[in-house]
Amino acid sequence: MPARAGAGDWLAILTSMLKETLEEGRKIADAALERLLPSPDARPASIHRAMRHSVFAGGKRIRPILCMEAGRAVVGSLPNGIEEVGAALELLHTYSLIHDDLPALDNDDLRRGRPTCHKAFGEATAILAGDALQTRAYEILSRVQCVAEARVRIIEEIARGTGTINGMIGGQVVDLESEHRKPDQETLQFIHLSKTAALITASVVSGGLYAGGSESEVGQLRCYGQSIGLAFQIVDDILDVTQTSEQLGKTAGKDLASEKATYPAMFGLEESRKRAAELLASAGDALKGFGSRAEMLQVIARFLIERTN
Repeated sequence: MPARAGAGDWLAILTSMLKETLEEGRKIADAALERLLPSPDARPASIHRAMRHSVFAGGKRIRPILCMEAGRAVVGSLPNGIEEVGAALELLHTYSLIHDDLPALDNDDLRRGRPTCHKAFGEATAILAGDALQTRAYEILSRVQCVAEARVRIIEEIARGTGTINGMIGGQVVDLESEHRKPDQETLQFIHLSKTAALITASVVSGGLYAGGSESEVGQLRCYGQSIGLAFQIVDDILDVTQTSEQLGKTAGKDLASEKATYPAMFGLEESRKRAAELLASAGDALKGFGSRAEMLQVIARFLIERTN
């Protein structure tokens, strides 16, 4: 990992080191998604077009890329077929976004710079599109080409990461229940670790499991995933109050308007940035055992913390 540098130096380093990896990762993930999703003309076409509307809305594909890079960190090269695990993760992430945007939850009209699924296709179709992406994801995971024990553990890991006990859905519930209140620090951390960090952690751990990582290696990847997942959400909270809707590709200021539990609301911007930086350091420490094989995971972590959208 390069030595610590100033913001300007890091921008140049990130640009040169990340561009190829992120572009390659997006292409691999998009090709897998195109192959694995039903055709937009397959009957019933309305649901398949709604699914594709949200899946191919221009996301960064961070979760598939983290999955693939975790596999690379274990074996030193991209494991054959791991992109299908990444594709399933992206389908689950997209399903959560479709449902989060619904009027009953965050009630948002814009996602990734285009109308949200329910705005484009109606609420009923959007709900069903989210459901369909979730079921398709597990169908894909049931067939991924790794040893059976690893396949079962991957499915368990991802199901837990999206569930109610310390998972995405549980975090969403507590987030909703905390609106217009003043939650304590423990509740705030539970929301962020569950709602966002759990699926990011599952992405990294799944990549390690697919590649045949040892228990020690999987444990290190888990620590890395939890650190960057929490930092990712802290940065999301910061961007919500410092960037415009055009910069974010989604409606800015929603957290403040809904009086959501966020790190900036509880600690202020500077302390929030400090905590994100501390988590970045923890993520780096967790990967030391992988040596140079995890260099790109290190760089991706810094990219996630220093991003502007």
